[in-house]
Amino acid sequence: MELRHVRYFVAVAEELHFGRAAKRLYMAQPPLSQQIHQLEEELEVLLFTRTNRHVALTDAGQAFLGEAYKILAQVEQAKLLAQRTARGEVGKLAVGFVSSAAFELLPRLLSTHRQQHPQIHVSLHEMEKDQQIAALFARQIQIGLLRPTIASSELCSEIILREPLLLALPSEHSLVSQAQITIYDLVNETFVLQPRHWALGLYDRVMSLCHSAGFSPHVKQEAADTYLIIGLVAANMGVSLVPASVQSLRSQGIVYRRLQGDTTMIEMAMVWRHDDDSPVVKAFLDLARQEGGQSQ
Repeated sequence: MELRHVRYFVAVAEELHFGRAAKRLYMAQPPLSQQIHQLEEELEVLLFTRTNRHVALTDAGQAFLGEAYKILAQVEQAKLLAQRTARGEVGKLAVGFVSSAAFELLPRLLSTHRQQHPQIHVSLHEMEKDQQIAALFARQIQIGLLRPTIASSELCSEIILREPLLLALPSEHSLVSQAQITIYDLVNETFVLQPRHWALGLYDRVMSLCHSAGFSPHVKQEAADTYLIIGLVAANMGVSLVPASVQSLRSQGIVYRRLQGDTTMIEMAMVWRHDDDSPVVKAFLDLARQEGGQSQ
């Protein structure tokens, strides 16, 4: 039995007239009659009673009609599902991210993505940069959000967000009352930073900024988690330089300030495998480009 046999049968069953059914199917009546006869032979039942003036469903035909409707509905559903999957509207997506992406960019991305693609299941994995790259190669994640740069011919990367660095200070720090704060004011400060292996791009930008002012920062404490960094600053363990999006993390006992004269920008990149042409990935990348562009 082929799908066309089911369609032919339904048309005749609904019209109860071979001529009208043939016209509806854009075919001649004799081939249609022949196809129905073949179907009956295969099923070994009579589906219609026929006279010169009358066509009617047999009991077997009536029973078969109910199942035929289900078959056609399931085929249509399969067709729609395939089309939606091809458009990136259905499926699964695994996304890796560094902690600083979780403050503004990632929540905005996920909110919009959920509205536009509610049937795509997104799983999130907080990872430092090297872990994300390894996970991409192992196909454990499909997209990474991390600090550049990336050097691999097997991976594609694209900057989606540029934001300034802000100075995070304990609220009782003497610099809080200062009208303007420059990098030179931090020469004698102790710093709380993420370790270099965890936040390579951010760490190197901070070091470069301090070195340009003629000093190497005294790093008193390192912490991988951005929330912990902010907590340690609030506890007067030191100061920190953080991406501007971190200020959305409000914490009692902390103040954010822009360094005067500093034009240092920190970047966020999305990374994916060069050979990954999944529509689900493409849909997320397109959205990230749009949302990231609105933030710059």
